[in-house]
Amino acid sequence: MHVSSLHVYPIKSAGGISVEEASLDDFGFAMDRRWMIVDSRGAMVSQREAHRLALVNVSLDRNMIQVSASDMEPLTVSGEEGNGPTIEVAVWDDRCAALDAGDVAAEWFSGFLGMPVRLVHMPGTTFRRVHPGFVPETRRVSFADAFPVLLTTEASLADLNARMETPLPMNRFRPNLVVRGTTPFEEDEWRQIQIGPVTFHVVKPCDRCVITTINQATAEQGKEPLRTLALFRKRNGQVFFGQNIVHQGPGIIRVGDRVLIGAAAP
Repeated sequence: MHVSSLHVYPIKSAGGISVEEASLDDFGFAMDRRWMIVDSRGAMVSQREAHRLALVNVSLDRNMIQVSASDMEPLTVSGEEGNGPTIEVAVWDDRCAALDAGDVAAEWFSGFLGMPVRLVHMPGTTFRRVHPGFVPETRRVSFADAFPVLLTTEASLADLNARMETPLPMNRFRPNLVVRGTTPFEEDEWRQIQIGPVTFHVVKPCDRCVITTINQATAEQGKEPLRTLALFRKRNGQVFFGQNIVHQGPGIIRVGDRVLIGAAAP
């Protein structure tokens, strides 16, 4: 088994970036979901409410993020901590401090999404705790829904696609880490894996929402894959695909790295 692809999503719910290597810091993958769109109350805005976020392309240039979309002038935002006033924002039931990215960014996203929103950044001083019910030690997470890293496998997607009329790409599930060389849904049985120098704890299957039904290239919504997943991956009213994982410490992992079950020397 090995890592077949790695992905970061600098702005929560916007387009992702495929990378050859990923550095893990205290939050998770470096630069992953450190920005977020919020409404006038400071509550997160995602593709659930604003499908067009899928059409926002994001690239990284040192400490800057560059944003583009059809019929919009490109936007560059500084990732430097300390810019903008501090405001309180909400990610589900969590409330935490974030830095407002300014009026230019707010106008860009408000115009593209057709609703009043602002772009915020999570500085290194913010501490948002990973769900204590699944991770007993005190760990933090970025604006990701609940956990630092999401893992999926190619074999599980192939199994799902074989059950559907039209196959779907992996980007519907917005993973950080994709593994090749497993059997379908083998990841359900994992408790700990080693990739390069990093040990990951597999803490919880990922329950999937309507974002998986949104075409990431067109922002159009359908019924799949939730309809098919409900036939064989449903439990307690939720459907599952992928695993939420938590890294034990910092390190760099790369596409092609072996994936070992249990802790092992790299």
